[in-house]
Amino acid sequence: MFRGHDSGDFVPYPAYRMPAAAAVLADPAEPQFSLSLPEHLAQAWHFRAASARRWLTARYHQFDMAHDLAEEIGSARWFRGAGVMLGLSIAALSFWPDFSALEAAVTPERSVRDEFRSQMIMPISLGSESGRRMAATSAVQPIANAPERPSIKLTAVLGEGDSFARMLQRAGVGAGDAAQASQMIAAQVPMSSISPGTKVEVLLGKRGAPGAPRSLDQLQFRARFDLDLAVKRQGGTLSVTALALPVDSTPLRITGLVGSSLYRSARAAGAPIKAVQQYLQTLDAHLSLDSDIAPTDRFDFIVSYKRSAGGESEVGQLLYAGLDRGDKPLAQLLRWGDGGQFYEASGMGAQRSATYAPVAGRLTSGYGMRFHPVLGYSRMHAGVDFGAAWGSPIYAVSQGVVNWAGPHGGHGNYVKLDHGGGMATAYAHMSRIAVVPGSRVSAGQVIGYVGSTGISTGPHLHYEVYQNGRSVNPLSVKFTVAAQVDEKQLAAFKVRLAALKKVAPGAALKSLAAK
Repeated sequence: MFRGHDSGDFVPYPAYRMPAAAAVLADPAEPQFSLSLPEHLAQAWHFRAASARRWLTARYHQFDMAHDLAEEIGSARWFRGAGVMLGLSIAALSFWPDFSALEAAVTPERSVRDEFRSQMIMPISLGSESGRRMAATSAVQPIANAPERPSIKLTAVLGEGDSFARMLQRAGVGAGDAAQASQMIAAQVPMSSISPGTKVEVLLGKRGAPGAPRSLDQLQFRARFDLDLAVKRQGGTLSVTALALPVDSTPLRITGLVGSSLYRSARAAGAPIKAVQQYLQTLDAHLSLDSDIAPTDRFDFIVSYKRSAGGESEVGQLLYAGLDRGDKPLAQLLRWGDGGQFYEASGMGAQRSATYAPVAGRLTSGYGMRFHPVLGYSRMHAGVDFGAAWGSPIYAVSQGVVNWAGPHGGHGNYVKLDHGGGMATAYAHMSRIAVVPGSRVSAGQVIGYVGSTGISTGPHLHYEVYQNGRSVNPLSVKFTVAAQVDEKQLAAFKVRLAALKKVAPGAALKSLAAK
Protein backbone atom coordinates (compact mmCIF):
# COMPACT_ATOMS: atom_id res chain seq x y z
CA MET A 1 0.00 0.00 0.00
CA PHE A 2 1.19 3.53 -0.55
CA ARG A 3 -0.20 7.04 -0.08
CA GLY A 4 -1.12 8.76 -3.28
CA HIS A 5 0.46 12.08 -4.32
CA ASP A 6 -2.79 14.01 -4.74
CA SER A 7 -5.50 12.43 -2.58
CA GLY A 8 -3.32 11.29 0.30
CA ASP A 9 -5.25 7.96 0.54
CA PHE A 10 -3.65 4.56 0.57
CA VAL A 11 -4.08 2.74 -2.72
CA PRO A 12 -3.07 -0.79 -3.57
CA TYR A 13 0.18 -1.33 -5.34
CA PRO A 14 0.48 -4.37 -7.65
CA ALA A 15 2.60 -7.13 -6.24
CA TYR A 16 5.65 -8.01 -8.23
CA ARG A 17 6.59 -11.63 -8.47
CA MET A 18 9.64 -13.22 -9.79
CA PRO A 19 8.75 -14.49 -13.31
CA ALA A 20 8.84 -18.23 -13.75
CA ALA A 21 10.94 -19.96 -16.29
CA ALA A 22 7.89 -20.49 -18.35
CA ALA A 23 6.30 -17.70 -20.23
CA VAL A 24 3.91 -15.50 -18.28
CA LEU A 25 0.49 -15.34 -19.76
CA ALA A 26 -0.89 -11.88 -19.89
CA ASP A 27 -4.33 -10.59 -20.47
CA PRO A 28 -4.26 -8.99 -23.86
CA ALA A 29 -6.71 -6.33 -22.61
CA GLU A 30 -4.34 -5.08 -19.89
CA PRO A 31 -1.32 -2.84 -20.64
CA GLN A 32 1.99 -4.59 -20.91
CA PHE A 33 4.97 -3.31 -18.84
CA SER A 34 8.34 -3.37 -20.43
CA LEU A 35 10.30 -2.44 -17.21
CA SER A 36 13.09 -4.64 -16.03
CA LEU A 37 13.23 -6.02 -12.51
CA PRO A 38 15.71 -3.43 -11.10
CA GLU A 39 13.59 -0.63 -12.51
CA HIS A 40 10.49 -2.12 -10.89
CA LEU A 41 12.29 -2.35 -7.53
CA ALA A 42 13.55 1.23 -7.75
CA GLN A 43 10.08 2.55 -8.54
CA ALA A 44 8.61 0.62 -5.63
CA TRP A 45 11.25 1.97 -3.24
CA HIS A 46 10.59 5.53 -4.44
CA PHE A 47 6.88 5.30 -3.70
CA ARG A 48 7.45 3.71 -0.29
CA ALA A 49 10.01 6.41 0.71
CA ALA A 50 7.65 9.21 -0.37
CA SER A 51 4.84 7.63 1.63
CA ALA A 52 7.03 7.35 4.75
CA ARG A 53 8.24 10.98 4.41
CA ARG A 54 4.68 12.30 4.21
CA TRP A 55 3.65 10.21 7.20
CA LEU A 56 6.55 11.54 9.31
CA THR A 57 5.79 15.12 8.25
CA ALA A 58 2.18 14.80 9.35
CA ARG A 59 3.24 13.29 12.68
CA TYR A 60 5.86 16.05 13.25
CA HIS A 61 3.28 18.80 12.77
CA GLN A 62 1.03 17.07 15.28
CA PHE A 63 3.89 16.79 17.79
CA ASP A 64 4.71 20.47 18.68
CA MET A 65 8.28 20.61 20.07
CA ALA A 66 8.65 24.42 20.13
CA HIS A 67 5.57 25.43 22.04
CA ASP A 68 4.95 29.10 22.95
CA LEU A 69 5.57 29.15 26.71
CA ALA A 70 3.24 32.12 27.11
CA GLU A 71 0.25 30.01 26.13
CA GLU A 72 -1.47 27.01 27.83
CA ILE A 73 0.70 27.29 30.91
CA GLY A 74 0.74 24.04 32.89
CA SER A 75 -0.46 21.82 30.03
CA ALA A 76 1.42 18.86 28.60
CA ARG A 77 2.39 20.91 25.54
CA TRP A 78 3.76 23.64 27.82
CA PHE A 79 5.92 21.18 29.81
CA ARG A 80 7.12 19.62 26.56
CA GLY A 81 8.16 23.06 25.24
CA ALA A 82 9.85 23.90 28.56
CA GLY A 83 11.78 20.65 28.37
CA VAL A 84 12.93 21.43 24.84
CA MET A 85 14.12 24.90 25.92
CA LEU A 86 15.94 23.45 28.94
CA GLY A 87 17.62 20.82 26.80
CA LEU A 88 18.78 23.34 24.25
CA SER A 89 20.09 25.61 27.04
CA ILE A 90 22.07 22.74 28.58
CA ALA A 91 23.49 21.89 25.18
CA ALA A 92 24.55 25.51 24.60
CA LEU A 93 26.17 25.79 28.04
CA SER A 94 28.05 22.55 27.50
CA PHE A 95 29.89 24.18 24.59
CA TRP A 96 30.65 27.37 26.59
CA PRO A 97 34.41 28.11 26.69
CA ASP A 98 36.17 27.95 30.03
CA PHE A 99 37.70 30.93 31.78
CA SER A 100 41.25 29.68 32.01
CA ALA A 101 43.98 32.23 31.31
CA LEU A 102 45.35 32.43 27.79
CA GLU A 103 49.05 32.75 27.34
CA ALA A 104 49.98 35.94 25.50
CA ALA A 105 52.56 36.14 22.80
CA VAL A 106 56.08 36.25 24.15
CA THR A 107 57.78 39.63 23.77
CA PRO A 108 60.71 39.16 21.45
CA GLU A 109 64.17 40.01 22.62
CA ARG A 110 65.67 43.34 21.65
CA SER A 111 68.03 41.74 19.19
CA VAL A 112 65.19 39.87 17.49
CA ARG A 113 63.05 43.01 17.37
CA ASP A 114 65.92 45.02 15.90
CA GLU A 115 66.46 42.32 13.31
CA PHE A 116 62.83 42.54 12.18
CA ARG A 117 63.02 46.33 12.17
CA SER A 118 66.13 46.34 10.00
CA GLN A 119 64.33 44.22 7.41
CA MET A 120 61.15 46.29 7.19
CA ILE A 121 60.56 49.28 4.90
CA MET A 122 59.45 52.26 6.97
CA PRO A 123 57.08 54.84 5.42
CA ILE A 124 58.33 58.33 4.74
CA SER A 125 56.03 59.77 7.45
CA LEU A 126 57.98 57.71 10.04
CA GLY A 127 61.44 58.59 8.76
CA SER A 128 61.75 55.91 6.02
CA GLU A 129 64.47 54.18 7.99
CA SER A 130 65.32 50.72 6.69
CA GLY A 131 68.34 48.48 6.62
CA ARG A 132 70.85 47.61 9.30
CA ARG A 133 73.05 50.24 10.90
CA MET A 134 76.50 48.89 11.51
CA ALA A 135 79.27 50.47 13.52
CA ALA A 136 82.59 51.20 11.93
CA THR A 137 85.07 48.38 12.10
CA SER A 138 88.86 48.40 12.01
CA ALA A 139 88.64 48.36 8.23
CA VAL A 140 87.31 51.90 8.24
CA GLN A 141 90.10 54.49 8.24
CA PRO A 142 89.19 58.13 9.24
CA ILE A 143 90.23 60.79 6.75
CA ALA A 144 92.40 63.66 7.82
CA ASN A 145 90.21 66.47 6.42
CA ALA A 146 86.60 66.09 5.30
CA PRO A 147 85.70 68.19 2.26
CA GLU A 148 83.22 71.03 2.94
CA ARG A 149 81.09 73.23 0.79
CA PRO A 150 82.85 76.41 -0.20
CA SER A 151 79.81 78.49 0.81
CA ILE A 152 76.54 78.04 2.65
CA LYS A 153 73.41 80.12 2.07
CA LEU A 154 70.81 80.20 4.83
CA THR A 155 68.03 82.33 6.33
CA ALA A 156 68.20 83.61 9.90
CA VAL A 157 65.20 85.07 11.74
CA LEU A 158 65.43 87.83 14.35
CA GLY A 159 63.55 86.70 17.45
CA GLU A 160 61.63 88.65 20.08
CA GLY A 161 64.11 90.31 22.49
CA ASP A 162 67.05 89.02 20.46
CA SER A 163 70.06 91.00 19.28
CA PHE A 164 71.33 91.12 15.72
CA ALA A 165 74.82 89.89 16.67
CA ARG A 166 73.51 86.85 18.61
CA MET A 167 71.28 85.92 15.69
CA LEU A 168 74.28 85.95 13.32
CA GLN A 169 76.39 83.87 15.70
CA ARG A 170 73.67 81.23 15.94
CA ALA A 171 73.70 81.09 12.13
CA GLY A 172 77.43 80.25 12.22
CA VAL A 173 79.02 83.68 11.82
CA GLY A 174 82.11 84.38 13.88
CA ALA A 175 81.88 86.75 16.83
CA GLY A 176 84.11 89.36 15.16
CA ASP A 177 82.18 89.47 11.88
CA ALA A 178 78.83 89.48 13.73
CA ALA A 179 79.83 92.45 15.89
CA GLN A 180 81.22 94.40 12.91
CA ALA A 181 78.09 93.77 10.80
CA SER A 182 75.84 94.86 13.68
CA GLN A 183 77.75 98.13 14.10
CA MET A 184 77.47 98.90 10.39
CA ILE A 185 73.73 98.26 10.38
CA ALA A 186 73.19 100.33 13.56
CA ALA A 187 74.86 103.27 11.78
CA GLN A 188 72.16 103.10 9.08
CA VAL A 189 68.99 102.45 11.09
CA PRO A 190 68.21 102.15 14.82
CA MET A 191 68.34 98.54 15.90
CA SER A 192 65.06 99.03 17.78
CA SER A 193 63.29 99.79 14.49
CA ILE A 194 64.05 96.32 13.10
CA SER A 195 60.93 94.35 13.98
CA PRO A 196 61.05 90.80 15.38
CA GLY A 197 60.48 88.17 12.74
CA THR A 198 62.66 89.93 10.16
CA LYS A 199 64.29 87.40 7.85
CA VAL A 200 67.98 87.86 7.04
CA GLU A 201 69.58 86.12 4.05
CA VAL A 202 73.12 85.08 5.08
CA LEU A 203 75.93 83.78 2.85
CA LEU A 204 78.82 82.09 4.71
CA GLY A 205 82.22 81.57 3.10
CA LYS A 206 85.16 79.25 3.79
CA ARG A 207 86.68 78.61 7.18
CA GLY A 208 89.96 80.29 8.00
CA ALA A 209 91.19 77.14 9.77
CA PRO A 210 89.78 73.70 10.62
CA GLY A 211 87.20 74.09 13.36
CA ALA A 212 87.06 77.89 13.01
CA PRO A 213 83.75 79.64 12.20
CA ARG A 214 83.00 80.48 8.60
CA SER A 215 83.53 84.01 7.35
CA LEU A 216 80.58 86.30 6.61
CA ASP A 217 80.52 86.96 2.88
CA GLN A 218 77.13 88.65 2.53
CA LEU A 219 73.85 89.37 4.31
CA GLN A 220 70.74 91.16 3.08
CA PHE A 221 67.40 92.02 4.70
CA ARG A 222 64.49 94.47 4.65
CA ALA A 223 65.42 96.92 7.41
CA ARG A 224 62.43 99.21 6.86
CA PHE A 225 59.38 99.38 4.68
CA ASP A 226 61.28 101.55 2.20
CA LEU A 227 64.88 100.42 2.84
CA ASP A 228 66.98 97.33 2.05
CA LEU A 229 70.38 96.86 3.71
CA ALA A 230 73.18 94.61 2.45
CA VAL A 231 76.55 93.83 3.99
CA LYS A 232 79.18 92.39 1.62
CA ARG A 233 82.80 91.34 1.90
CA GLN A 234 84.97 93.02 -0.67
CA GLY A 235 88.74 92.68 -0.62
CA GLY A 236 88.64 91.04 2.79
CA THR A 237 86.66 93.85 4.47
CA LEU A 238 82.95 94.28 5.11
CA SER A 239 80.96 97.19 3.69
CA VAL A 240 77.31 98.14 3.98
CA THR A 241 75.01 99.23 1.14
CA ALA A 242 71.63 100.91 1.58
CA LEU A 243 69.03 100.55 -1.16
CA ALA A 244 66.02 102.87 -0.96
CA LEU A 245 62.80 101.37 -2.31
CA PRO A 246 60.15 103.41 -4.11
CA VAL A 247 57.01 103.74 -2.00
CA ASP A 248 53.53 104.70 -3.17
CA SER A 249 51.21 106.33 -0.61
CA THR A 250 48.07 106.58 -2.71
CA PRO A 251 45.05 105.96 -0.41
CA LEU A 252 43.05 102.84 -1.07
CA ARG A 253 39.44 103.53 -2.01
CA ILE A 254 36.87 100.72 -2.13
CA THR A 255 33.32 101.14 -3.40
CA GLY A 256 30.52 98.76 -4.22
CA LEU A 257 26.92 97.68 -3.69
CA VAL A 258 25.92 96.70 -0.15
CA GLY A 259 23.88 93.68 -1.24
CA SER A 260 22.89 91.05 1.31
CA SER A 261 25.93 91.66 3.54
CA LEU A 262 27.97 94.83 3.79
CA TYR A 263 30.98 92.97 5.19
CA ARG A 264 31.01 90.24 2.53
CA SER A 265 30.44 92.74 -0.28
CA ALA A 266 33.35 94.90 0.90
CA ARG A 267 35.64 91.86 1.19
CA ALA A 268 34.59 90.68 -2.27
CA ALA A 269 35.49 94.13 -3.62
CA GLY A 270 39.09 93.62 -2.46
CA ALA A 271 39.08 95.53 0.83
CA PRO A 272 41.50 94.27 3.52
CA ILE A 273 39.93 92.87 6.68
CA LYS A 274 41.41 95.63 8.84
CA ALA A 275 39.92 98.33 6.59
CA VAL A 276 36.45 96.72 6.59
CA GLN A 277 36.45 96.44 10.38
CA GLN A 278 37.34 100.13 10.79
CA TYR A 279 34.66 101.15 8.31
CA LEU A 280 31.91 99.17 10.04
CA GLN A 281 32.89 100.46 13.49
CA THR A 282 32.87 104.07 12.27
CA LEU A 283 29.59 103.72 10.41
CA ASP A 284 27.95 101.95 13.36
CA ALA A 285 28.66 104.98 15.57
CA HIS A 286 26.49 107.19 13.33
CA LEU A 287 24.00 104.81 11.70
CA SER A 288 22.23 101.58 12.59
CA LEU A 289 23.77 98.78 10.56
CA ASP A 290 20.57 96.76 11.00
CA SER A 291 17.86 99.24 10.03
CA ASP A 292 19.44 102.26 8.30
CA ILE A 293 21.22 100.44 5.46
CA ALA A 294 19.45 99.02 2.38
CA PRO A 295 20.84 96.39 -0.02
CA THR A 296 20.71 98.93 -2.88
CA ASP A 297 22.95 101.44 -1.06
CA ARG A 298 26.59 101.86 -2.07
CA PHE A 299 29.46 101.80 0.40
CA ASP A 300 32.47 104.06 -0.10
CA PHE A 301 35.48 104.19 2.19
CA ILE A 302 39.13 105.25 1.94
CA VAL A 303 42.07 104.03 4.05
CA SER A 304 45.69 105.13 4.12
CA TYR A 305 47.73 102.63 2.17
CA LYS A 306 51.44 102.24 1.48
CA ARG A 307 53.22 99.80 -0.80
CA SER A 308 56.84 99.46 -1.76
CA ALA A 309 58.58 98.23 -4.87
CA GLY A 310 59.55 95.11 -2.91
CA GLY A 311 55.93 93.96 -2.85
CA GLU A 312 55.09 94.77 0.78
CA SER A 313 51.98 96.76 1.67
CA GLU A 314 50.66 98.40 4.83
CA VAL A 315 47.02 99.24 5.59
CA GLY A 316 46.72 102.29 7.82
CA GLN A 317 43.86 104.18 9.44
CA LEU A 318 40.44 104.74 7.95
CA LEU A 319 40.32 108.23 6.41
CA TYR A 320 36.80 108.46 5.01
CA ALA A 321 33.61 106.47 5.53
CA GLY A 322 30.71 107.11 3.20
CA LEU A 323 27.35 105.57 2.34
CA ASP A 324 25.27 106.67 -0.64
CA ARG A 325 21.63 106.01 -1.50
CA GLY A 326 21.12 106.89 -5.13
CA ASP A 327 22.57 110.37 -5.71
CA LYS A 328 22.24 111.41 -2.05
CA PRO A 329 24.87 110.63 0.59
CA LEU A 330 23.59 109.06 3.81
CA ALA A 331 26.94 109.51 5.54
CA GLN A 332 30.15 111.40 4.75
CA LEU A 333 32.48 110.91 7.69
CA LEU A 334 36.02 112.31 7.53
CA ARG A 335 38.78 111.78 10.07
CA TRP A 336 39.90 115.22 11.20
CA GLY A 337 41.97 116.81 13.94
CA ASP A 338 44.66 115.61 16.29
CA GLY A 339 42.23 113.38 18.15
CA GLY A 340 41.42 111.40 15.03
CA GLN A 341 37.66 111.85 15.43
CA PHE A 342 35.23 111.51 12.52
CA TYR A 343 33.08 114.48 11.53
CA GLU A 344 30.05 114.49 9.29
CA ALA A 345 30.82 116.59 6.22
CA SER A 346 27.28 117.97 5.94
CA GLY A 347 27.38 119.30 9.52
CA MET A 348 30.93 120.59 9.65
CA GLY A 349 30.80 124.26 10.62
CA ALA A 350 26.99 124.40 10.65
CA GLN A 351 24.47 124.59 13.46
CA ARG A 352 21.65 122.11 13.70
CA SER A 353 18.74 122.02 16.08
CA ALA A 354 16.99 118.68 16.47
CA THR A 355 16.05 115.92 18.87
CA TYR A 356 18.98 113.54 19.09
CA ALA A 357 19.03 109.93 20.26
CA PRO A 358 22.07 109.22 22.42
CA VAL A 359 22.33 105.61 21.21
CA ALA A 360 21.60 103.64 18.06
CA GLY A 361 18.50 101.73 19.13
CA ARG A 362 14.72 101.71 19.28
CA LEU A 363 12.46 103.49 21.76
CA THR A 364 11.05 100.88 24.16
CA SER A 365 9.45 103.01 26.93
CA GLY A 366 8.17 106.57 26.98
CA TYR A 367 8.01 109.39 29.51
CA GLY A 368 5.32 109.43 32.24
CA MET A 369 3.53 107.10 34.65
CA ARG A 370 4.04 103.39 34.01
CA PHE A 371 4.00 100.01 35.73
CA HIS A 372 7.57 99.25 36.82
CA PRO A 373 8.54 95.76 35.57
CA VAL A 374 10.91 95.11 38.51
CA LEU A 375 9.32 96.92 41.46
CA GLY A 376 5.82 95.74 40.57
CA TYR A 377 3.86 98.99 40.96
CA SER A 378 3.12 102.15 38.94
CA ARG A 379 5.37 105.16 39.32
CA MET A 380 6.74 108.11 37.36
CA HIS A 381 9.16 107.20 34.59
CA ALA A 382 11.26 110.39 34.41
CA GLY A 383 12.86 109.59 31.06
CA VAL A 384 12.75 107.37 27.99
CA ASP A 385 14.33 103.96 27.37
CA PHE A 386 16.21 102.91 24.25
CA GLY A 387 16.72 99.20 23.61
CA ALA A 388 20.21 98.50 22.28
CA ALA A 389 22.77 95.71 22.23
CA TRP A 390 25.09 95.27 25.17
CA GLY A 391 28.22 97.40 24.74
CA SER A 392 26.74 99.81 22.19
CA PRO A 393 28.35 103.27 22.45
CA ILE A 394 26.39 106.07 24.15
CA TYR A 395 26.93 109.62 22.85
CA ALA A 396 26.51 113.04 24.41
CA VAL A 397 23.63 114.83 22.68
CA SER A 398 25.37 118.20 23.07
CA GLN A 399 28.56 119.72 24.46
CA GLY A 400 28.74 120.08 28.22
CA VAL A 401 30.54 119.32 31.50
CA VAL A 402 30.35 116.00 33.37
CA ASN A 403 28.64 116.59 36.74
CA TRP A 404 28.38 112.92 37.77
CA ALA A 405 30.09 109.76 36.52
CA GLY A 406 29.71 106.67 38.68
CA PRO A 407 27.20 104.45 40.55
CA HIS A 408 23.87 106.14 41.31
CA GLY A 409 21.48 103.78 43.15
CA GLY A 410 18.90 102.10 40.95
CA HIS A 411 20.36 103.91 37.93
CA GLY A 412 23.48 101.77 38.13
CA ASN A 413 26.42 103.31 36.30
CA TYR A 414 25.21 106.84 35.66
CA VAL A 415 26.50 109.94 33.85
CA LYS A 416 24.99 113.44 34.14
CA LEU A 417 26.00 116.31 31.86
CA ASP A 418 25.45 120.04 32.42
CA HIS A 419 24.88 121.81 29.09
CA GLY A 420 24.43 125.32 30.48
CA GLY A 421 21.35 127.52 30.48
CA GLY A 422 19.67 125.25 33.05
CA MET A 423 19.74 122.22 30.71
CA ALA A 424 21.14 118.84 31.78
CA THR A 425 20.97 115.27 30.50
CA ALA A 426 21.48 111.96 32.31
CA TYR A 427 22.34 108.47 31.07
CA ALA A 428 21.75 105.36 33.23
CA HIS A 429 22.34 101.58 33.39
CA MET A 430 25.71 101.78 31.60
CA SER A 431 27.97 98.76 31.51
CA ARG A 432 31.04 101.00 31.44
CA ILE A 433 31.66 104.74 31.83
CA ALA A 434 34.06 106.50 29.44
CA VAL A 435 34.30 109.98 31.10
CA VAL A 436 35.33 111.38 34.48
CA PRO A 437 33.66 114.07 36.62
CA GLY A 438 34.65 117.62 35.68
CA SER A 439 35.71 116.80 32.14
CA ARG A 440 34.29 118.67 29.15
CA VAL A 441 32.66 116.65 26.38
CA SER A 442 31.65 117.58 22.85
CA ALA A 443 28.50 116.67 20.95
CA GLY A 444 28.68 113.12 19.68
CA GLN A 445 31.49 112.09 22.04
CA VAL A 446 31.27 108.59 23.52
CA ILE A 447 30.56 108.87 27.26
CA GLY A 448 29.79 105.20 28.02
CA TYR A 449 28.41 101.90 26.80
CA VAL A 450 25.02 100.20 27.07
CA GLY A 451 24.57 97.77 29.95
CA SER A 452 22.07 96.55 32.55
CA THR A 453 23.42 97.79 35.87
CA GLY A 454 21.16 98.94 38.70
CA ILE A 455 17.44 98.06 38.67
CA SER A 456 17.12 96.77 35.13
CA THR A 457 15.62 93.79 33.30
CA GLY A 458 18.04 93.83 30.36
CA PRO A 459 20.55 95.92 28.39
CA HIS A 460 19.13 99.33 27.54
CA LEU A 461 19.75 103.06 28.04
CA HIS A 462 17.59 105.15 30.35
CA TYR A 463 17.87 108.74 29.09
CA GLU A 464 16.69 111.81 31.07
CA VAL A 465 16.56 115.55 30.36
CA TYR A 466 16.37 118.21 33.10
CA GLN A 467 15.35 121.85 32.69
CA ASN A 468 16.10 124.08 35.71
CA GLY A 469 16.32 120.98 37.89
CA ARG A 470 12.98 119.45 36.81
CA SER A 471 12.69 116.42 34.55
CA VAL A 472 11.01 116.96 31.19
CA ASN A 473 10.10 114.71 28.30
CA PRO A 474 13.37 114.15 26.37
CA LEU A 475 11.47 113.79 23.09
CA SER A 476 10.16 117.37 23.42
CA VAL A 477 13.62 118.97 23.76
CA LYS A 478 15.75 120.01 20.79
CA PHE A 479 19.47 120.61 21.23
CA THR A 480 21.45 122.97 19.03
CA VAL A 481 24.77 121.42 18.00
CA ALA A 482 27.46 123.57 16.44
CA ALA A 483 30.81 122.38 15.13
CA GLN A 484 33.57 124.34 16.93
CA VAL A 485 35.78 125.18 13.93
CA ASP A 486 37.03 128.42 12.48
CA GLU A 487 36.95 129.42 8.84
CA LYS A 488 40.51 128.23 8.12
CA GLN A 489 39.84 124.77 9.54
CA LEU A 490 36.56 124.55 7.67
CA ALA A 491 38.31 125.43 4.39
CA ALA A 492 41.06 122.87 5.06
CA PHE A 493 38.42 120.28 5.91
CA LYS A 494 36.65 120.83 2.60
CA VAL A 495 39.93 120.71 0.65
CA ARG A 496 40.90 117.43 2.31
CA LEU A 497 37.47 115.92 1.62
CA ALA A 498 37.57 116.98 -2.03
CA ALA A 499 41.07 115.52 -2.47
CA LEU A 500 40.03 112.16 -1.07
CA LYS A 501 36.87 112.05 -3.15
CA LYS A 502 39.04 112.45 -6.29
CA VAL A 503 40.91 109.20 -5.56
CA ALA A 504 39.83 106.62 -8.11
CA PRO A 505 38.60 103.30 -6.65
CA GLY A 506 41.38 100.73 -6.81
CA ALA A 507 44.04 103.22 -7.93
CA ALA A 508 46.37 102.10 -5.11
CA LEU A 509 46.30 98.52 -6.43
CA LYS A 510 47.69 99.32 -9.87
CA SER A 511 51.21 98.31 -10.87
CA LEU A 512 53.81 100.36 -9.04
CA ALA A 513 56.34 99.96 -11.85
CA ALA A 514 53.94 101.48 -14.38
CA LYS A 515 53.24 104.35 -12.03
